[in-house]
Amino acid sequence: MRRPTPDPVTAAQESVWDYPRPPRVERVDAGVTIDLGGVRILDTSDVVRVLETSHPPVYYLLIADFTEGALVPAAGSSFCEWKGAARYLDVRGGGRVVPRAAWNYPNPAAGFEMLSDRVAVYAGEMDACTVGGERVVPQPGGFYGGWITAAIAGPFKGVPGSNGW
Repeated sequence: MRRPTPDPVTAAQESVWDYPRPPRVERVDAGVTIDLGGVRILDTSDVVRVLETSHPPVYYLLIADFTEGALVPAAGSSFCEWKGAARYLDVRGGGRVVPRAAWNYPNPAAGFEMLSDRVAVYAGEMDACTVGGERVVPQPGGFYGGWITAAIAGPFKGVPGSNGW
C-alpha cells in the first residue's frame, strides 16, 4: 500500500511521518496522569515515549509510579520486532478492572533498555489520560497504544485501510 499524504503541520506540531523506523525511544519533559474508576492511579513526570513512523507516540511510565495494586500481571504475551517480548497487565482503579490494558517489556531488545521498568497503557480503556495537562485521544484501531495530542499530526496507522502502512 502506498504511503498516505501527511496532514499539514503547524509550528506547534510534529508529524508522525517524520518519526523513524525502526522506532526511537526518548525522554519527555511533560507530566502524565491516568484516571480509572474515578481515581487517579498515576501522576508522574518521569516519562519516555516511543516514536515510530505513522504511529502517535506510545508513552512508557515507571511501574513504581502507579498506585499500589493498579497493575496486576495478566495472561498472554506478544512480540515486537524492535522491542522484544511483551507481557500484559490488568489495570485496576476505583473498583474497576480493565483486563490486559497495559503492557511492558521486562527484557527489552538492545536500544530499548529504557523500557524495562516501564509500562504503556491503552488510553481508550481508561477514564482519562493526559500529557502536559491535555487529555489524549487513543490511537485508532484497538491494537495500537499511541496517544494523540494536539501536538501530533497524522494520518495515524489504525484508521481503516492503514494495514499496509
